[in-house]
Amino acid sequence: MARALILIEGHSGIGLQYVHAAQRLGLHPITLSADPTRHDYLAAEELEAIRVDTNNLDAVIHECSRLGATYDIAGLTGFSGDDESLYVTVSKLCRHFALPGPNPASIERCCDKFTQRQHLAEAGVPIPAYRLATTAADVESSAARIGLPVILKPAVGSGSRGVRLCRDIDELAEHTANLFGGEHTWVSPPRILVEEFAQGPYYGSNMMGNEVIGIAAADFGPPPHFVFRETIFPAQLSDYEHKRIADVSLSCLQALGLGWGPTNIEFRWTKRGPVVIEVNPRLSGGTAPQRIELAHGVDLITEHVKLVIGDKCDLRRRQAHIAATRNLLPDRDGILDWIDGERRAAAVPGVTEVKLFVEPKTPIVRKGDHTDTIGHVIAASPSRARTEAILQRAVDLIGWSITPFPTEHE
Repeated sequence: MARALILIEGHSGIGLQYVHAAQRLGLHPITLSADPTRHDYLAAEELEAIRVDTNNLDAVIHECSRLGATYDIAGLTGFSGDDESLYVTVSKLCRHFALPGPNPASIERCCDKFTQRQHLAEAGVPIPAYRLATTAADVESSAARIGLPVILKPAVGSGSRGVRLCRDIDELAEHTANLFGGEHTWVSPPRILVEEFAQGPYYGSNMMGNEVIGIAAADFGPPPHFVFRETIFPAQLSDYEHKRIADVSLSCLQALGLGWGPTNIEFRWTKRGPVVIEVNPRLSGGTAPQRIELAHGVDLITEHVKLVIGDKCDLRRRQAHIAATRNLLPDRDGILDWIDGERRAAAVPGVTEVKLFVEPKTPIVRKGDHTDTIGHVIAASPSRARTEAILQRAVDLIGWSITPFPTEHE
């Protein structure tokens, strides 16, 4: 009987990497998805995929039980770029079938940002001031208590969707109206987290189990949104800064009952040291796994799959390089006339990947979240300065032109 790895839903960034990791480990990957056509790589690689309502736990349990008659189900995991509640479903499936996986209660605590904040605050973990709002009046009074500027974000969600810095009362009212007025797609009843704007450099802690694999640094495109522009791994930190972030990371796991599998934790280094912005009980969905493998020689996706099937993972560092990603961000909305330079950029020594996500004549409509990215470049070398120079040289070889949409008066 063939050993199978069940993958719930897919992911444009890391889904195919999980498939390949499973295959390298001698497993047959099977994807269960509400709409398998959403995940292009399934058809492109001729992978087994089954249509099932992944929001219906009983339906997924029934399908997994049916597959269990044909396959030895070695493990089960999954991911979503849209709905954090899928991670709760995955953890409950693991528990139901007695497969290795995280504690469902711990995942639920994390996926609701307000509940997560409450647990972190009770444990004394440094976090921004925050309040929960369910009406426009709540938002306004919460912002007044915390003091502008504030961050408004949906209490449930991912990928920076609906997250915005509100610097004055007009921006606050505008974004409140956007969130409550139908521009944002809610996966649960509308609840907004109003949060102090913790100012300082951004860092992200990447963990597997109770071990800090490394800490990345990143910056963002222009405010009021938080779209990653460049991320470098590992971050340039003093021993003191690294220890502070690592210690707070472990405190987060303890406060939330985590410690099985991957976690990524976002920080701002403020006047009072590291302040936790968010704890995510999963691998980062972007290029973080690639950067970590390029820098340290640790394949977090393969090691996660090993954990999922009950094997021991190996997190030993095999090298000490610097890896960085630059996201390509458009500066306007409109029609993409042309984009080129991908091959020239990929030919630069030290560049490991160049990807463009859009074709000419595509409408570009920025939403202020991770979907704004139209491509990325990844580079790595033994030196920080060299990696940054390689990255810049490659990015400079890529160009595009966007013609703004006609205005009403044209």
